[in-house]
Amino acid sequence: METRKVQVTGGSTFTVSIPKDWATANGIEAGERLAFYPQDDSLVVTSRDSDEKSEGTLDITDLRGESLTRTVMTMYVSGFDVIVLESGRIDADQRQAIRNATQSLVGLEVIEETGDRVVIQDLLDSSELSVHNAVTRMRLIALSMLEDAVTAIRENDDSLAEDVIERDDDVDRLWFMVSRIFRATLRTPKAAEELGVSRETCFDYHSSARQLERIADHAAKMAQHARQLGEIPEEVAAGLDDLHDDAAEIVNTAMDALLLDEERDATELANDAREHVREMDQHTRAVDDRIRDLDAQQAQLLGLIVDSLSRSGDYGGNVAETALQRAAPRPE
Repeated sequence: METRKVQVTGGSTFTVSIPKDWATANGIEAGERLAFYPQDDSLVVTSRDSDEKSEGTLDITDLRGESLTRTVMTMYVSGFDVIVLESGRIDADQRQAIRNATQSLVGLEVIEETGDRVVIQDLLDSSELSVHNAVTRMRLIALSMLEDAVTAIRENDDSLAEDVIERDDDVDRLWFMVSRIFRATLRTPKAAEELGVSRETCFDYHSSARQLERIADHAAKMAQHARQLGEIPEEVAAGLDDLHDDAAEIVNTAMDALLLDEERDATELANDAREHVREMDQHTRAVDDRIRDLDAQQAQLLGLIVDSLSRSGDYGGNVAETALQRAAPRPE
């Protein structure tokens, strides 16, 4: 760490010198313009304030199928605005994998396609993105999936179960977008300024979005089990309803705490959510007792469903922990 003494020039202008080693390493010369980003009691200085889009190029000769799809997703989350995929010849299977990736990501479109090259670009204006809205939307979809998965199990409704499974893609799409936004705020203070949220707040949203994405995954798993389960006893169905109500209340209470600005109210709600997790553990054991004497295959599937509901409540508890940290006093 280096320190510099603030000086006053012209009677009203505050000036401070910058370290020569840093300036040399970043190609700063006399007359260069630097960007300043105020962040509470800190001031971030950067030599780069360009609006040029970042571009990444990748040889995909040895990539195909799920590996290629995941690679494109990784480059998107890493922050590339333009992704150039090249090979001696891009075959039909590779093109399908690329299409699968672009359809799974918000704002990504193929803008150029030849026999040996595909160019994908993020067409979203970063100033129009809202991590708050994305997380709020994830909350609504994930909880509706959880509710409908239990309904599909109780009513033996395969079409509703299939709908729940399909909605998981919507949550994943938002999750990738939140991850991209979060990583952008880590790389440059300009991204956080455009979003209108601090990097710490973006971290809290990102952590909570991860929990919501996991809840949606478990809802989709429950829906898959629903298609194999058939009719279930009424007392077991009532127990699943109770567990769903527990999990949904925990998640909603925790998310309300996370999004509150009033620290005292947020702390109270988050603690309520954490306490409800312990109560849900007792309800889970009671439902496990109800399914123990059922047919072995049915009992196994119902056991997995109970576990998914229990884990969803735990993920809500994780959101509550994040809310508690967010509401805690900041060190001076």
